Amino acid sequence: MWWLALLAAAPALASEPVEIDTGHSRIGFTLKTRWGQSLDGRFPNWHGEIVSAPGDRKQVRLKLPTAEVEILDHPQYSRVTRGKGFFDADQHPYVEFVSDPYDASLLVEGGLLGGALTIRGVRRREVFTVQPSQCRRPGIDCDVVASGVVYRADYAMDRWGFALSDRVVFDLHIRTRDAGAP
Repeated sequence: MWWLALLAAAPALASEPVEIDTGHSRIGFTLKTRWGQSLDGRFPNWHGEIVSAPGDRKQVRLKLPTAEVEILDHPQYSRVTRGKGFFDADQHPYVEFVSDPYDASLLVEGGLLGGALTIRGVRRREVFTVQPSQCRRPGIDCDVVASGVVYRADYAMDRWGFALSDRVVFDLHIRTRDAGAP
């Protein structure tokens, strides 16, 4: 899933949680209308961390506020995605993801990362693809990039089917701060 990118960003030996640098990271998604138009969305404010897991592994945890989700250049669609037929921000204020534990090599070599995704109170297992790193220290010197597909109907977001495709593609570009950085 798109949450996979976060995994790669953590230094291999860190035992304290590593905060995701949300100022230099982005989590977005793309929806298609039934008329073929692409709508790009984003979560402008969110929290994420990478924590230690047993066996020198890491685990990523993300919390995305639904009340602030935006569809770029389309305020009306932003209201729709926050509303009852989509994220239902009043009743379900967060999308949350907790990855399976992963090895640091995933961030360098790329591969699949699974975990538990919760949207609208529905928790499902999803799998995202982490791209091979473009640098020596993924997440610090370059983004950890991950993507994945989620189907709205799996999370009871099946309103607006006449206007929006069921398929949502998530895209993550994740950075952490270098341990020596301020």
